[in-house]
Amino acid sequence: MNTDKDQNKPKVGLILAGGGARAAYQVGVLKAISEFTPRKARNPFPIICGTSAGAINGAVLAVHANRFTLGVRRLVRVWRNFRVSHVFRDDALGIVKSGGHWLIAMMLGGLGRYNPYALLDREPLEALLKRHVPCEFIQDSIDSGALTAFSVTVAGYSSAQSVIFYQGMNGLAPWRRVRRIGVRTKITTDHLLASSAIPFVFNAVKLHREYFGDGSMRQNAPISPALHLGADRVMVIGVRRDDGPEPERIKTVGYPSLAQVAGFVLDSIFLDSLETDLERVKRINKTIGLIPSHHLEEHSVPLRPIDVLVISPSEDIQKIAERYVGELPWTIRLLLRGVGALNRNGSDLISYLLFEKGYCRELIALGYRDTMARKDEVKAFLGFDAGS
Repeated sequence: MNTDKDQNKPKVGLILAGGGARAAYQVGVLKAISEFTPRKARNPFPIICGTSAGAINGAVLAVHANRFTLGVRRLVRVWRNFRVSHVFRDDALGIVKSGGHWLIAMMLGGLGRYNPYALLDREPLEALLKRHVPCEFIQDSIDSGALTAFSVTVAGYSSAQSVIFYQGMNGLAPWRRVRRIGVRTKITTDHLLASSAIPFVFNAVKLHREYFGDGSMRQNAPISPALHLGADRVMVIGVRRDDGPEPERIKTVGYPSLAQVAGFVLDSIFLDSLETDLERVKRINKTIGLIPSHHLEEHSVPLRPIDVLVISPSEDIQKIAERYVGELPWTIRLLLRGVGALNRNGSDLISYLLFEKGYCRELIALGYRDTMARKDEVKAFLGFDAGS
């Protein structure tokens, strides 16, 4: 049961962005937070908004909202022991089958209804989610009051809309903005698979009457779902270093490899929209701060400053990925070598697909260190008592 003290605390929304294997960093951040969260406490994030791999992490927290530390422990256990084979088929037959299917389709100008849908078969991920993420218990977390809402963002291939499917308490109204809508529904494994369906790499998922792909596409305002669902302040866990030096503009010798182009596209899909939205929030907060509050009230302007705390990697994840390429199965290395991913400029693509335990464990450790370095700041933001 919620106490008066709990009800008076600001509602903190948690934004878990996409990033494939990079989402292991989020688990490290959550692990640190769980260690200075009161024992057996509820989830400190009553509103959880996830996209792509972040939606999967968020679903685990939503299922275990009544026991935050338990949910985090289960996340850590899975991510610390991840293998590529847990996410997509890496056996020789599976790789040859999918690769050959694409090659034949391109040579023959298409195979009609037998055209390939994706480069990799992620049937193992579907089985993993059904085994470890029982979405049917999300409603129990809501009914108990431990969770206000959980949302999953997907991108509609037919409507070209960013659709935020959410499950939450009564009274949370759907919303509609330009190219993005909020839709109340019961979140299932299919929503998580749709949100993490990286274009061309993984197959899209049909929900209701439309096929949906990775939610990071068309996601122009990643922070807005948390605000629509009632968050007073927002914590964002990023998966790219945001204070690193600007890259040097050097003379290019050869044409960019397919992997380099793919890595650039994935960066644009997963990371750029979040950084743009954070910049927009800061600008709006600054503008509101210049307007006397009584003017806002007189003219019924529904604007309020939003406190945002961002935790992002202190190291370059791409460089970390370069150290663990050898952990990939030989079949995947062979496939990636063909598109130039094993070259220095192609390692950005690998950082999204390297679901191997050495790499994931280092990202977890990095997220843990980065959060512990800001422990007092995070505790104050979440409203924890000094002695908790």
